[in-house]
Amino acid sequence: MSAEREVWREALGVVLATSAYGVSFGALAVASGLDVWQTCVLSLLMFTGGSQFAFVGVFTAGGLAALPSAIASAALLGVRNVAYGMRMSPIVGGGPVRKAAAAHFTIDESTAVAISQSDPRLRQVGFWVTGIGIFVGWNITTLIGALVGDVLGDPKTWGLDAAAAAAFLALLWPRLAQRQAIAVGIAAAVVAAAFTPFLMPGLPVLVAAVVAIAVGWFNWMGRPVPAVDEGTDAGSAASS
Repeated sequence: MSAEREVWREALGVVLATSAYGVSFGALAVASGLDVWQTCVLSLLMFTGGSQFAFVGVFTAGGLAALPSAIASAALLGVRNVAYGMRMSPIVGGGPVRKAAAAHFTIDESTAVAISQSDPRLRQVGFWVTGIGIFVGWNITTLIGALVGDVLGDPKTWGLDAAAAAAFLALLWPRLAQRQAIAVGIAAAVVAAAFTPFLMPGLPVLVAAVVAIAVGWFNWMGRPVPAVDEGTDAGSAASS
């Protein structure tokens, strides 16, 4: 299988897994009190699953009175996309128009698939195929979930709540080949889980990102072993 076909296969696998979760969002959004068209517009314009679920979750708890808090929670959770944009800008390339178009498709999944490639051209393929594919699939499944939410029942029964997480794990697993990468992942996960019960949605992710940057920056576990000077080593062997 060619490298490009492999990227397409990887990207489409993530598209299918993530898009399936859109059914869950559509059903939950309508159950929270949004109309079908409001739910679909939210997916079209916001298009970042975590922020959408945060918005619906806070809105469900407090209704219209909680609308400012819902917007704030969604915005905080979406701040991570700014970091993604900085990372993806040189990969996407092109002028302002191309980068502006790419901004809407810069999400967790498209970034993850892109940076997992070693070739610059394949990074672009992974980014665009994943981003556009999920945008189309997510909006279709959002509509389906909004229309058949009552028939679907609890989306967790179908395992849709785990689809996106499983896709991320599949992307992450091959990168855990060094102790430093494992340390970064564990540190970020522990911090995010510890702060989730105490902070509003979005903040635990940002705190975990800071911890991941700190652990990754110092590279405590990834430093190469100092090379042994051959002359010194030979001299030591001769003297012994």
